[in-house]
Amino acid sequence: MNKALLVLADGTVFEGTGFGSRGETIGEVVFNTSMSGYQEILTDSSYKGQIVTMTYSQMGNYGINRQDIESEGGPKVEGFIVREYLDFPSNWRSELSLGRYLSDNNITCIEGIDTRALTRHLRNHGAQMGIISAIDTDPVSLLEKVRAHPGISAFDYVSEVTAAARYQWDDGCWKWCAAEVRCPKPEVRNESVIVYDFGIKFNILRNLVNAGFEVTVVPARTPAEAVLELDPGGIILSNGPGDPETVTYAIENARKLMGKKPIFGICLGHQILGLAMGGRTYKLKFGHHGGNHPVKDLATGRVEITSQNHNYCVDVHSLQGKATLTHRNLYDGTEEGMRHVELPIMSVQHHPEAGPGPNDSVHLFKRFRDMVIANRP
Repeated sequence: MNKALLVLADGTVFEGTGFGSRGETIGEVVFNTSMSGYQEILTDSSYKGQIVTMTYSQMGNYGINRQDIESEGGPKVEGFIVREYLDFPSNWRSELSLGRYLSDNNITCIEGIDTRALTRHLRNHGAQMGIISAIDTDPVSLLEKVRAHPGISAFDYVSEVTAAARYQWDDGCWKWCAAEVRCPKPEVRNESVIVYDFGIKFNILRNLVNAGFEVTVVPARTPAEAVLELDPGGIILSNGPGDPETVTYAIENARKLMGKKPIFGICLGHQILGLAMGGRTYKLKFGHHGGNHPVKDLATGRVEITSQNHNYCVDVHSLQGKATLTHRNLYDGTEEGMRHVELPIMSVQHHPEAGPGPNDSVHLFKRFRDMVIANRP
């Protein structure tokens, strides 16, 4: 067992034990309140540039399997922080241990620290840059390194996680009863959709198939003109990492697509739409990350427990006369969804596809399909 340190940009130091890759990593430290689903969290491209702290006490107990990844190319987190890592997984679907998976993918992690204290610190002082090291255990040296980092807003992480080329997607959701069996596909699948991959989670694609779409995924920098040439029924702007203001090409493409086709934005896609409409985004103090956030649908009055992973939010007040608020977070009152006042455009800040998390909001994929059908030429 090797000593490892976590040092935050404000000088706070936590000492623990390293696992995964024996190295050093820098990222924005955030916390996730999900009790399970660490594999989906690790492979969620929205976490590129971030070090994730799990608030639940034990991680690794059910191992890793190939079916539950949410992106190609292994974990996207910069680092992983847990209270207790369990190196002996027990689950019939497990193929290897969490530690081996992280080591094989060169992810530096730390266990054995007081994650409750760390979570309270981030809640009170805000998410901030941090460094995990199992090779340099000098707090002064590590503090210098982390303070020299420009922060995640200095990078376009979308370009690092997007698809290299266009591809088709045909897989639906898993059945609960057997992981190797897919849910039945709809008998009628005559609506086409183009998905901009800003860091897409596979479960978005699975749910689109189940909602009755023919799905084509395109890289983040695909010109709007090229998408319109494919003549889809609708367009999805996916989730993804980083500050939405850095993805200027996506904002410009979204602006060109508005009014041409129905659009559904999810998480980063929601923020990009807000900026494309001329609005503003702002950064939350410590973000929303977890599978237990209550969100109210203002049209129906229904409260849904949602899966969330974002550090930025759209200021809907900056879009007066262009978009109206459709969903609100009941934890802190922040904006969770909007709809254009005239055009067939809808978006949500939370993740209706879950993975991990509850499925209360999965109906939004059908709502978008209904919008596509209603706006057929």
